[in-house]
Amino acid sequence: MVIKVFLASSSGSTAIKKKQQDVVGFLEALKVEYTPLDIACNEDNRMWMRENVPSEKKPSNGIPLPPQIFNEEGYCGDYETFFNAKEDNLVYSFLGLDPPPGSKEALQAEKSAVKENGTHVEETSTEENLDKSREARAGEYEEEEEADEDKEEEELRQLEEEDEAEAVEEEEEDDVDETKEDE
Repeated sequence: MVIKVFLASSSGSTAIKKKQQDVVGFLEALKVEYTPLDIACNEDNRMWMRENVPSEKKPSNGIPLPPQIFNEEGYCGDYETFFNAKEDNLVYSFLGLDPPPGSKEALQAEKSAVKENGTHVEETSTEENLDKSREARAGEYEEEEEADEDKEEEELRQLEEEDEAEAVEEEEEDDVDETKEDE
């Protein structure tokens, strides 16, 4: 299974750069093999990412921002869902991978595999527990994701407005300089 991380090598947003570094750095620390795919320099990567992020996970403008994470063709999530999985020690289940034996996630899965059910103990598979945990987290994180995406979109809009304002300011300065030269 190949983990694909869609990144933007030339993003103007420091927030996006930090999120990308966080995801890549954590995957490297866990020694998880992944393939970085640049959407800034490769239009095919950008189009594939945009087409394969589920519509319910896309921001209101319809354009998902990097980093976006996939396991082969299956969508894992964006930075916020990755971060939440990291905080819950569930990165391997988030990525659709089996946790290595002895890892926090494997131990956590083993503990949750044994449930009290009346007078007897019933064992469930680790995979079932991870699936249930993932489903439960999905509902909780959906609202957080939307709020984070809205905040991120607003930050990007502000950066674009600042860039536009700087461009207008530079044009005005050039016009003033030209006027002075003409006098």
